[in-house]
Amino acid sequence: MKRSIIQYSILGLTTLLAAAGCSKSFLDQGIPGRAPLDGYYKTDNDALTATYAAYDFLQAEYNWGWGSPLMVKTLPSDESNAGGNGPADQPHYQALDKFTFESQNQGVLWVWRVNYFGIYRANMVINRVKGETEVQKRLIAECKALRAHFYFELASLWGDVPLILRELKTEEYNATPRTKRADVYAQLEKDLLEAIPLLPLKSAQSRADRFRISKGAAQALLGKIYLYQEKWPQAAAQFNEVIVSGQYDLEAQFKDAFAKETEFGVESVFEVPFSEEKAYNWDNFPWGTFRQIESNIHVQLMGPREDYYTKATADSLKSGWGFNMPKPKLYNAYTAAGDVVRRKQTVMSEAELVAGGGKWTAPTAWDYEGYLQRKYGSFSTYTRDDKGAVAELNYGTNYKLIRYADVLLMAAEAYYRAGNEGRARAELKKVRLRAGLPEVTAGGAALFTAIVNERFLELAFEGFRYLDLVRWGLAAQELGPLGFKTKKHELLPIPNEDVRVGNLQQNEGYN
Repeated sequence: MKRSIIQYSILGLTTLLAAAGCSKSFLDQGIPGRAPLDGYYKTDNDALTATYAAYDFLQAEYNWGWGSPLMVKTLPSDESNAGGNGPADQPHYQALDKFTFESQNQGVLWVWRVNYFGIYRANMVINRVKGETEVQKRLIAECKALRAHFYFELASLWGDVPLILRELKTEEYNATPRTKRADVYAQLEKDLLEAIPLLPLKSAQSRADRFRISKGAAQALLGKIYLYQEKWPQAAAQFNEVIVSGQYDLEAQFKDAFAKETEFGVESVFEVPFSEEKAYNWDNFPWGTFRQIESNIHVQLMGPREDYYTKATADSLKSGWGFNMPKPKLYNAYTAAGDVVRRKQTVMSEAELVAGGGKWTAPTAWDYEGYLQRKYGSFSTYTRDDKGAVAELNYGTNYKLIRYADVLLMAAEAYYRAGNEGRARAELKKVRLRAGLPEVTAGGAALFTAIVNERFLELAFEGFRYLDLVRWGLAAQELGPLGFKTKKHELLPIPNEDVRVGNLQQNEGYN
């Protein structure tokens, strides 16, 4: 019998050291190498290992199937089409793109599940580590911030969600109701306010620790949570703490915000690392198992479709499997803004490809409208093909969960909403100057429109546009022609497994 995701999260991950699966369903497996919980979480090293285990779920994008949070948040937007080989290729991604998804969607299920897995592991540290040393206090603070991240993902996408802050008793597995979104956000505020004083500045972290949550990352996340609740002064105050901290800045050039050489650099506030070190090939890549995958296979998925693409002569953008194909609307927005700098790093037209000596041979390919995605591009410099490694399987491209540019734009919005248009224009100006664009001098509604457009141009393909349009009340206007329905698509459906087995109420409009 299938378990609810709540039960799955508790029972399926009762150890931090779960070994790889075999041919059985993961639901039915025992856990080889289990470490007794009562003997764990005692030392600083135990606490550190347990905390790293919680971070692991930031990378969990492909295990038993394709389920990237970035893709799930991007495909319902007006930035890109699903792409691939046709409507039957990764149908859960196709459905998200076409607004035909329902509660059985596997991408929706996986993102929901992964966030609860992360919450479970964070809870274990928060509740079992005693906090007797400075190291343990910091790790508890990190896990409170991680829990806030995972719960923000859930609340922003699903609304009311089960709020689980401790280990559940068996009889609670299928009797834990959804908590109001406002109450979830209140808990996240509490977690972050408790965590921030105990977290280090980014400059105090070693290079090896830059993936861990710093004080600035927690402050930026808290500001974002306030922003989503329309608590404008509180949001502005948190973003200002990040801005005046001296820990962050914009990279001198937009392209460097995504360069391999500047990973965890000055613009990185919260970043998820991936690695090419495993040197995967077609025989040893862990397809369809629950083993941790270190490379970023979704970069290969998002590369230009190999059947039709020949790269430009001097370009390093390799072919892939053709998902996340840009819409003309995005390219046209760059053109209308005179934004050459960001356009070239984000979207490439077929005309540009051909001018560089490349070609595209299928003008009527599925979901292709004349453009290719480059921000999270399948560049040869991010993978390896030596010592038996297969380039397609070894992309080490990191994901940027929070960039300093995003903080500046959220600050601009918060200051605008709080009535401080001068400060809003000042923060907006920083982002635009790097892109080679003039400052915005408008006020009132025109200033807000400028902030909306700037987020579209600066943050394309980073997973923010859909949620931005929903919270601004612009989703029906911008996404309606793509299939968005009001009073339905503002939220994702609760996965059917938890509706049936976990006795959770479904979101409005879904089957």
